[in-house]
Amino acid sequence: MSDSRLAEPYDALLVVSFGGPEGSDEVLPFLENVLRGRNVPRERMLEVAHHYELFGGVSPINGQNRALIAALERELGASNLDLPVYWGNRNWHPLLADTLRQMRSDGVTRALAFVTSAYSSYSGCRQYREDIERAREAVGEGAPRVDKLRVFYNHPGFIAPNVENLRAALARIPYERRRAARVAFTAHSIPLSMASNCDYQAQLLETCRLVAEGAGHAGWQLVFQSRSGSPAQPWLEPDICDHLRELKRTGATDVVVAPVGFISDHMEVLYDLDTEARRVAGEIGLNLVRAATVGTHPTFIRMIRDLVVERQTCDPVRPALGARGAKEDVCPADCCLMGAGRPSNTNAQIGNSAPLASTNERPASI
Repeated sequence: MSDSRLAEPYDALLVVSFGGPEGSDEVLPFLENVLRGRNVPRERMLEVAHHYELFGGVSPINGQNRALIAALERELGASNLDLPVYWGNRNWHPLLADTLRQMRSDGVTRALAFVTSAYSSYSGCRQYREDIERAREAVGEGAPRVDKLRVFYNHPGFIAPNVENLRAALARIPYERRRAARVAFTAHSIPLSMASNCDYQAQLLETCRLVAEGAGHAGWQLVFQSRSGSPAQPWLEPDICDHLRELKRTGATDVVVAPVGFISDHMEVLYDLDTEARRVAGEIGLNLVRAATVGTHPTFIRMIRDLVVERQTCDPVRPALGARGAKEDVCPADCCLMGAGRPSNTNAQIGNSAPLASTNERPASI
């Protein structure tokens, strides 16, 4: 039985996400911001800009984050948790530094951060913590302390909605073909040098196993999407489109694509899966059904509330499915480094997190 006394009093919740343009005139400035300091050819940037142009230059991630925040505010209010919810992005407005300035002006001194990534990796966890600290330094004296909530890849409140979504997608396949249908769980690929320094792939495999078992479907594989960077640099594979071709070659007729690596249907889901992967499936005659992401599923929203309560409770219950258990709140100093042999240049303390290494390099995120 947990002790309900407050362990760490907080006065706000900060939702931290990637950011995205909200009009055609914002696409190139946004991409330039994302790619600043990286040796990416302009031709590649223009290619990605075209992805946004197909959707009117508007990234769906912003609307989805607004819906998430609205649902969170309702859930916190219904639970009598008096925590205002703020929103700050890594790459586009509202930017983290601007949000932290507003929080300071509002009298916030200590906040919890919910990052819209379920897994441990440089780009999905450590980089966000670095960004928060960089924003705090930009704000200066009086900047709120920010502690990140733990990753939730195996939390029941994340697994259950994914199970429900997978079952719903499988139900769209004719009954007589359903058992033979393949499930392709997808996540953003990352360089192998980055993957070797974190639990990203192992956590993803655990999520896939838990979701597949929950849905009662054995035929699945973890595949990857959205890779970029130099073709000479090895990244996690197989790619979703290559996997679809292999499924067809081996006689599959139906595939459910379940993007468990993402929490909402943002641009990489809409373009890489609903546009590119669906085009490939159509060309080769493979029936593709795409499962929904967790989005604002009520169980997922309650999970975020529970993570907030957990962090403020002495001796809390820390729900987690599978053998890996709940991830620690305080990350080790060497967790999720950018790549092998990266030296630590700073010892910036980020809230309740361990000291972080500093680097000017950034992984591909588009």
